[in-house]
Amino acid sequence: MNEPALLAPVTPRTAVRPHLVADQVSAWFGDHQVLEDITLTVHNSTVTALIGPSGCGKSTFLRILNRMHEMVPGASLAGRVLLDGEDIYERRVRPTDVRRTVGMVFQKANPFPAMSIADNVVAGLLITGRKTADKDALIERSLRRAGLWKEVENRLRTPAGTLSGGQQQRLCIARALAVDPEVLLMDEPCSALDPTSTRRVEETISEISHEVSVVIVTHNMQQAARVSQRCAFFLAEDGEPGRIVEQGQTYGVFNSPTDPRTADYVAGRFG
Repeated sequence: MNEPALLAPVTPRTAVRPHLVADQVSAWFGDHQVLEDITLTVHNSTVTALIGPSGCGKSTFLRILNRMHEMVPGASLAGRVLLDGEDIYERRVRPTDVRRTVGMVFQKANPFPAMSIADNVVAGLLITGRKTADKDALIERSLRRAGLWKEVENRLRTPAGTLSGGQQQRLCIARALAVDPEVLLMDEPCSALDPTSTRRVEETISEISHEVSVVIVTHNMQQAARVSQRCAFFLAEDGEPGRIVEQGQTYGVFNSPTDPRTADYVAGRFG
């Protein structure tokens, strides 16, 4: 891993009130504890990057934030996840309502390949039960937000499987945005993409983050430094559960970390 350049801090957003808060979250798969005492605040209109070596629980934590963790047999957790002050794990809160508000984009693009580009965009409406008065306008707006409109506006009825890998990933972003989530979770969305497609996804993240809070898992330190305003470094040592070693403004975590393990990781000396 190459040492990331010392970058100027990404301009902070004006709205910084807490939006999504993980409060002392621990997680297990059966008897195996994978996370311990994770406390993290995601602010409005902010990109938060989760960094750390493989196996330290970053993706598990991401799935906890929209109740996908509980879909795994034997999975359990402790602690609270508050969305605008309300615990999303309260018994009366429906998981589908949480996932409508807290969307997810996965590591591997997963459009419906035989379904048209346009139908892929609005597929989430059926799942969430959301209705729209002007479907065509919603499709265009979502594709524009995902930076894909100009590339596909003349072939909206062609199968999504005809798109390139990078275009398919942006289509998945458009599909997630179509239901107007408040938070968008992204699990290594660029790991399988070429540099040009990666740049376009990063530009999309920057553009939508003024409207949607973004939490992104990435192993690319340069990417974390480029796209995020805040950063959390996860680490699991000697078979112990994953914990947050350090968190804060991305510029500070990268350029003046308080923990030597953070300094070693962002400089590429391990992981």
